[in-house]
Amino acid sequence: MSQFITRKALSRRALLRGGGAALALPFLDAMAPALTPAAKPARRLGFVFIAMGADLSRWTPPGSGKLETLSPILAPLEPVRKHVCVVTNTELANAYPGTHATSNSAFLSAARARHTESSDYRLATTVDQIAAKEIGRETRLPSLELAMDLLQTIGQCDNGYACVYQNNLSWSSPTTPLPAEAHPRLVFEKLFGEGGSLEDRRAALRKRASLLDFVKEDVRRLEGSLGPSDRAKVGQYLEAVREVERRIQKAEAEVGEKPLPDLERPLGVPAAYADHARLMFDLQALAFQGDVTRVITFQLARETSNRTYPEIGVPDPHHPLSHHGNDPAKIERMSRINRFHVSLFGEFIRKLAETPDGDGSVLDHASILYGSGMGNPNVHDHINLPILVAGTAAGGLRGGTHLRYEKPMPLANVHLTLLDKAGVRLDRFADSTGTVDGLFEPAGK
Repeated sequence: MSQFITRKALSRRALLRGGGAALALPFLDAMAPALTPAAKPARRLGFVFIAMGADLSRWTPPGSGKLETLSPILAPLEPVRKHVCVVTNTELANAYPGTHATSNSAFLSAARARHTESSDYRLATTVDQIAAKEIGRETRLPSLELAMDLLQTIGQCDNGYACVYQNNLSWSSPTTPLPAEAHPRLVFEKLFGEGGSLEDRRAALRKRASLLDFVKEDVRRLEGSLGPSDRAKVGQYLEAVREVERRIQKAEAEVGEKPLPDLERPLGVPAAYADHARLMFDLQALAFQGDVTRVITFQLARETSNRTYPEIGVPDPHHPLSHHGNDPAKIERMSRINRFHVSLFGEFIRKLAETPDGDGSVLDHASILYGSGMGNPNVHDHINLPILVAGTAAGGLRGGTHLRYEKPMPLANVHLTLLDKAGVRLDRFADSTGTVDGLFEPAGK
């Protein structure tokens, strides 16, 4: 049995272990007697990327200031409106000339990609990795990079730009892109495997019906030392872990029955896009709740994707729809895709708002940026980007607000502001001109 159970106060780094599993715990009241700045509920950053901009006529809410009316695309955010701020008229000046590759590469870097089709690519360290080097030092995983598609293309992908720019959101240095994982099983193993090689972790997980089977003795002893509130928190967390694992197992069991013809999708993922996305979002929620990582990036849709969305009545591939040529019917179908993506993000924000974490919720201690590196996809511009910020990062986000700027503002200003609220102090990020006034309440309020 792990020694942490016998202490008067649990360590924030406490783990339930057994047979290749290492299950982190959510923040518990029993950890409070040992409170230190590192032990308090952590500040977390999330970045969700959507591809190919949006129908801005249906995205942009009317007016500015208090978010009185949600636009058609943002309407699914109604249950979490108070947690969301819409930021209108940001730009990525360094993403020009307008391409899909630079839309992706500039989103978190706000930097100009070296124009090359070869391996001499160069970008910049992205905002998530700057944060990970500071707030990720206390967690088992400094950061987590996720996607919905397998991005394994190499060579030239878009107007002479190497595929690496389109495949990777996160860069730990100007020459080091970080690949993202799209397979829920591999993410689950990364979060809850005890270590060793990938093959060792997979072999250990295959030996049992559930990860929880191997930690049940630690769970039983832990619960005996906790108060009612903490037992409820642990129970809710373990049930969430088990439900995610069950859904992964179900998807894997269906592979033989429903083979997937889409080569961009990994085998063993849910057949429906929404089920896959919800599973990936739920894994992120567990990673935050268990403090396995404090920095996550997620490519919810990729540039030039030809994915169709029959579940919402859109059989057309996304990329051709984005080049709509101002055809009202095509724009309407594209807007349905935009709204669908927003609805999945809204579900994620609601889950974070309902998940306890210390004296509040996970969302109370997080900031999540959602958006695209492209504005109007029909003309490949990088201005008037569709951008949302959710969560407070313990810093008082002015939720239920629409910040509309008369002149284009660098998206890097938003990044700089989020870094500041996460406790990462920089004078400047990329082409930033300062932090964003009005996104958060002033310090001390």
